Amino acid sequence: MNIMDKINQKECRNKIPEFNIGDTVKVYTKIIEGDTERIQLFSGVVIARKGTGIKETFTVRRIAYGQGMERVFPLQSPKIDRVELERKGSVRRAKLYYLKGKIGKSSKVKDASYKNIHGTGAAEKDATATATATATA
Repeated sequence: MNIMDKINQKECRNKIPEFNIGDTVKVYTKIIEGDTERIQLFSGVVIARKGTGIKETFTVRRIAYGQGMERVFPLQSPKIDRVELERKGSVRRAKLYYLKGKIGKSSKVKDASYKNIHGTGAAEKDATATATATATA
């Protein structure tokens, strides 16, 4: 391990929640206005994660008043107070940039618990259908 890796590891925070692409998160950021400091909330869907270690960033997208907004947050920034996981999403891509062109219901990400409640997928349904067909024959 070289000197830069040791410095990066020492500067990284340990209390970062586990979240992935497609999850809905609440990001609490510290805003300094003059002498006062306040916490501002930005809630949305994580559409991208880049980098590793101290250089890692994530992009959050939300729609407010009919206008899409995206914000890129450095994961290790001292300006981020905390990140809360609101709900898990089930996606099959590493980057969700296609959500930029979507509006309304088509811009929603499927909930991860929906997959667990209503079965795992079409492949297993086909396998069970063929297994029952061969068992009856």
